[in-house]
Amino acid sequence: MTARTTVLAPAVRDALVALGAAAKKGLGDPVLAELVMIRASQINACAFCLDMHVDVAVEKNGESVKRIAMLSAWREAGDVFSARERAALALTEAITVLTDGFVPDAVWDEAAKEFDEGGLAHLIGAIAAINSWNRLMVSRRIEPGGPAW
Repeated sequence: MTARTTVLAPAVRDALVALGAAAKKGLGDPVLAELVMIRASQINACAFCLDMHVDVAVEKNGESVKRIAMLSAWREAGDVFSARERAALALTEAITVLTDGFVPDAVWDEAAKEFDEGGLAHLIGAIAAINSWNRLMVSRRIEPGGPAW
């Protein structure tokens, strides 16, 4: 199967762009938002989204390449990631994978310690948005730099 190069569903693209932008704005922390985007995209093996969000994290938000390189091992990275970031990454993984069909209580409780209800809602929105993007891009085999649906 070859990748398609035209935007076939601009309304879908525009809706996902709006969802992601609203969720990121509500989070109020652009670095945290990009860490969430990158971690979900690593799990989902979405090269398109990894390429884009690593660039945004480093070039626009000043994130270090070292922290991004350590993102897949964030649990073992000690103090490299803050408690808030670790809670967001754990929730990202739980929502992205949903192995047990739900987010484990311990993961939810940790996130609820670090985020108020509005923050959690925006974090979940950001996780839902990137997972939707990942599935759209991976299913169409869109490579880095390709069209965004």
